[in-house]
Amino acid sequence: MTLVKFNSDKRNNGSLMPGFNDVFDSIFNDTFFNDRLTSRVPAANISETEDHFHVELAAPGLKKEDIKLNLDRNVLSISAEQRTENGDQQKNYSKREFSYASWVRSFTLPESADAENIEAAYTDGVLKVDIAKREEAKMVRRQIEIK
Repeated sequence: MTLVKFNSDKRNNGSLMPGFNDVFDSIFNDTFFNDRLTSRVPAANISETEDHFHVELAAPGLKKEDIKLNLDRNVLSISAEQRTENGDQQKNYSKREFSYASWVRSFTLPESADAENIEAAYTDGVLKVDIAKREEAKMVRRQIEIK
């Protein structure tokens, strides 16, 4: 059995068949379809300073334990897996769907990156990864005298 919600405010809009459009609205605006059509891969910002590369991923709603970082042959992979368990809780809900989300983002590190010196922190829904540069790759700045 499928429950279809009708919007009583739109019924008297001059339509020949009141409520007909509401059926399609309820199908295509349903969270079942919307959740699966939306991209689940987090957006990333990549920046560089004199001595580090910085990667920031917007990953709200996760716990630190849900996120994994792996380095394999100069490729940094960041992945997450999140499951929402729907317990019984006295069956007082009218619609509740199981939820499972997973994603992977991979970044190839440049040769100037120091693979042995990578740090990560997850706060306020943002994963921040700092990748140190090798000493020989750090930008050298100096004042050049004009003669």
